[in-house]
Amino acid sequence: MAYREIRKDGDDVLRKKSRPVDVIDNKIFTLLDDMADTMYKADGVGLAAPQVGILKRVVVIDVGNGLFEMINPVILEQSGQQDGIEGCLSIPGTSGDVVRPMHVKAKYTDRNGETVIIEAEELFARAICHELDHLDGILYKDKAHKMYTPKEIEEMQK
Repeated sequence: MAYREIRKDGDDVLRKKSRPVDVIDNKIFTLLDDMADTMYKADGVGLAAPQVGILKRVVVIDVGNGLFEMINPVILEQSGQQDGIEGCLSIPGTSGDVVRPMHVKAKYTDRNGETVIIEAEELFARAICHELDHLDGILYKDKAHKMYTPKEIEEMQK
């Protein structure tokens, strides 16, 4: 298990566009493993490589239905709409309302080099969109139509 430092808002790497992964090798395996360990330790549901300072198109997601390791992910289709509260490990202590698709169809390469196509709904669809935004230097606060202070978050949780 290796934990990596999660980059915080204001770090330039979070605003840069990630490069595609050309070769899936031991470096990518280590990155995937470290990202999953880091995400779980931080109680997150997703983590993108730029959040640990690596500008590669790699994300890990687990919204409660198992770990998805996505290399070079792309959204093929999206439909519907959901408006909900999001947070981010790179922007601790804040949340915001963000409109996302209710359903997405995505394609990615797994750690074995296999192409995978998945369909996701609700929270899983939201997480895919959120993490793929990170790969293009976009943070959820850029899309939020309302941001919440830590005090407002605490009140909502009561």
